[in-house]
Amino acid sequence: MANSVENVLLSTGNNMPILGFGTWQAKDDELESALDAALEAGYRHIDTAYVYENEKVIGRVLKKWLSSKKIKREDLFIVTKVPPSGNYPDGVRKYIKKSLENLQLDYLDLYLVHVPFQFRDVEGDLHPMTSDGRIDAVMDTDHIAIWKAMEEQFKNGLTRSIGISNFNVKQIQRILDNSEIKPSNLQIELHAYMQQNELVDFCKKNNIVVTAYSPLGAPGLGKFLAQFGQTIEIPDILGNPTVTDLAKKHNKTNAQILLRYTIQKGIVVIPKSTNPKRIKENFDVFDFQLDDGDMKKMKALDKGNDARILNFSGAFPGIDSHPEFPY
Repeated sequence: MANSVENVLLSTGNNMPILGFGTWQAKDDELESALDAALEAGYRHIDTAYVYENEKVIGRVLKKWLSSKKIKREDLFIVTKVPPSGNYPDGVRKYIKKSLENLQLDYLDLYLVHVPFQFRDVEGDLHPMTSDGRIDAVMDTDHIAIWKAMEEQFKNGLTRSIGISNFNVKQIQRILDNSEIKPSNLQIELHAYMQQNELVDFCKKNNIVVTAYSPLGAPGLGKFLAQFGQTIEIPDILGNPTVTDLAKKHNKTNAQILLRYTIQKGIVVIPKSTNPKRIKENFDVFDFQLDDGDMKKMKALDKGNDARILNFSGAFPGIDSHPEFPY
């Protein structure tokens, strides 16, 4: 079943499955059983990050599957990310080692710089705050120095590809202009209401594969922001009438239509679910095609950057004054 997933070719020559399993906001026993269900369904691309604080759980599940010979390491595509507090050269070196240890792996398939801004690196506190309730940010973040450290991890064989996440065109261009090994992937918020066409086109021209996080519109984001005392209205992309009509036409779920649309544009998707039925449904998107008319209807749902759901300033007060705040 795993063979039915299409791959996209990264600039480093590695194949990346176009459908991955997102793990943000999933932890402990719930994640363990969800990841088992995902691997059973055929997912082989697993997306995590140091700040999700779930790498150890993922590592345990992967070890179990690898030890039982159910899967081989080369069948997997594992992605994790440098935390904001690791956005300095020694931080990159420190956190890739921690992530590999947590995941019980010798190498990653893709290592990303999670965000373009930087928090102070405080042991045991991934989101340090100042006494006046702002995020404790480091203002002189040096992307070129960070990227040189990322290239070093690639050369040392600790990761097979390197990339970035939540960066804008100007920030990506700076890295392209000052790099030996180009970023092979950009992970960004992307869904039917915010299709990021300009950024996607820029990446295509520069041979950077795009990964869409929150491809279903981040229904769980409210829970995340609540821990920072924020409330937000999440748009109901899944319930959009156009999506519902296409789901009926193709005898598919609304989520399958949203995923299929993005996949058909050559964009990687990493939907997150801990529900075994939905995990399986989200994987089942390779046995149908949206026609040109369907694609046109879906394209018309784009509301531009105003539809951004996660802009970081709600979760990290004061981060929008950072010189490298991307939006």
